[in-house]
Amino acid sequence: MPNIKSAKKRVLTSRARTEANKGARSALRTEIKKARAEGADAAVIKSAVISVDKAAGKGLIHKNKAARLKSQLAKKANATD
Repeated sequence: MPNIKSAKKRVLTSRARTEANKGARSALRTEIKKARAEGADAAVIKSAVISVDKAAGKGLIHKNKAARLKSQLAKKANATD
């Protein structure tokens, strides 16, 4: 544990952010899995795309990864039509 006050605060805030990011990343993965599941309808896929956009905007995932995921989901949505 650091001795300097600002370093102590940094440790605490980074722990809190790590926990929040873990939860958000887990929720994102769950939503993507639901969208990729067999028989997923267009509304579920659209919801997953919106979640991917939000995650990229918050810096949770890289913008290129977001683009790749959205492309894969769009491909799946178009295949089911």
